Amino acid sequence: MAHIVIIGNGIAGITCARHVRKQGNVQITVISGETEHFFSRTALMYIYMGHMKYEHTKPYEDWFWGKNKIDLVFDFVTGIEAKAKSIRLKSGKNINYDKLVLATGSQPNKFGWPGQDLPGVQGLYSYQDLEILESNSKNCKRAVIVGGGLIGIELAEMLASRKISVTFLVREKSFWDLVLPAEESAMINRHIVEHHIDLRLNTELREIKAGPDGKASAVVTSTGEEIPCQVVGLTAGVHANVGLAKSFGVETNRGILVDDLLQTNLPDVYAIGDCAELRNPLPHRKAIEQVWYTGRMMGETLALTLTGTPTRYVPGIWFNSAKFLDIEYQTYGSVPAIASEGVDSFWWEHPDGKKGIRINFDQAAGTVLGMNAMGIRQRHQVWDSWIRQKTKVDRVINELEKANFDPEFFDTCEQEIKAAFSTQFPYFEIEKKRKKKLFGIF
Repeated sequence: MAHIVIIGNGIAGITCARHVRKQGNVQITVISGETEHFFSRTALMYIYMGHMKYEHTKPYEDWFWGKNKIDLVFDFVTGIEAKAKSIRLKSGKNINYDKLVLATGSQPNKFGWPGQDLPGVQGLYSYQDLEILESNSKNCKRAVIVGGGLIGIELAEMLASRKISVTFLVREKSFWDLVLPAEESAMINRHIVEHHIDLRLNTELREIKAGPDGKASAVVTSTGEEIPCQVVGLTAGVHANVGLAKSFGVETNRGILVDDLLQTNLPDVYAIGDCAELRNPLPHRKAIEQVWYTGRMMGETLALTLTGTPTRYVPGIWFNSAKFLDIEYQTYGSVPAIASEGVDSFWWEHPDGKKGIRINFDQAAGTVLGMNAMGIRQRHQVWDSWIRQKTKVDRVINELEKANFDPEFFDTCEQEIKAAFSTQFPYFEIEKKRKKKLFGIF
C-alpha cells in the first residue's frame, strides 16, 4: 500500500489528506509540531477575545482521524533524505514515504529591527503565538503593533477588547493602500480611529528598547518618538516557510516552486498552501497566494493527482474576504489599488461611511472586471459568474439585487447604488434610453 506523508496540518495539508482518503485506499500520515489536531487558524483571535474555546475551533472531532485512518504525528521534522524517501523526526523516529507533500505554511516577517527578539515582542500566526500573547499581555497597559495588514488589525482588535491601549504603526500613507483603493482605505482609517486605536500613518519602527527586566519596554519610531509599551506585535506580513524544502534539494524562490500539478523539481515531492509558488501563475493571479481558500483548493486538486488522476491547479476568478473590526470586506476579480489604463472604476459610499461598493469595468467593452464590497455582503456565485461571463456593467448594476446576501431585515442599498452609477456614468443611461426608443427594449 502506497504511503503518502503530509508535513503540515493547516487547511492545505488536512484538505489534501481528507480528499486522498475519499479517493483511495492508501496509508496517510500527517506530521505537525504546532498542534495535535487541525484547527481553524482564522479563529485564533476569537479564542483570545473569549468568543470561543480552542476545542470549538477544531472542525472535526478528535475521533475523526482514527475512524478515517489518517495517522496524526505530533512531532517536528529535522531532516529528509530524498533518495531514500525517509523523514527524520525530532523524537528520533524515521518515517518512510512513497509520496511527500510539503504544506509548511508561512512565517512572520522580521526586518532586522534592533530588539526584535526581546521578550514581549511577537507575531500572531501559530497557536503557540496565541499562548505567548496570553502571557505577554497579562499586565499590559499599552501595546504597539507594527505593520498595517490583516494580521495587524486583528491583533489590534484583540488587544483593544481587553482594554489595552493600542498604537498602530503603518508605514504607508493610508491603511493597506497597496491593496485597497483610496476610498476603501480611507474608510478603514476612520474606522480604526473610531475604535480608539492610535493610528500612526507614514510611521515606521526604528528600534525596540529593553527595560531593566530585559523585556520590551518601548519602541522608537522613524519620527524619533519613543512610545512606552509592554507588548510589541510584529505583523509586517509573512513569507513562505521554505527552510525544510531547501535543506533536501527542493528548488525554491520566494516559495517552494511547483508546476501546474503542484509538483516540485524532485520526483514524488509536492507543495501546497502558503509555502507553494506557482512557476506559471494564471493572468490576474499571483505566484504565491497565502489565503485560506487557495490552500483548500490546492489540497483538493493535489489529492486527485496523488490518487491516479493528474489534475492541474486552476484557481479561477480571484476572491477574498476579511473583517476590519466591524466592517466586512469582500473582493472578486481584479480591483487593484490604482485602476489600470483602460479601466473605469465606479465607487459608491453610504452616508454612514461604513458601507461601500466598487465595480471596475473595461472602458471599451463595458464588461465587469472586479468588485470590492465594504460592509455589504454579496453572493460569491453571482459575482464569480458575472466576471467569468464578462457581463456588461450596466446589466450588473440593474441586477444587483441578485448578489445581495445580507440578512432579511438589513437595509438594502441597490437603488442608491444605481442612482450613483447613473450620475457617474450617464452615457449608459443615455444608451439605454436610445435603445428603448429605437427597439422598445430596456
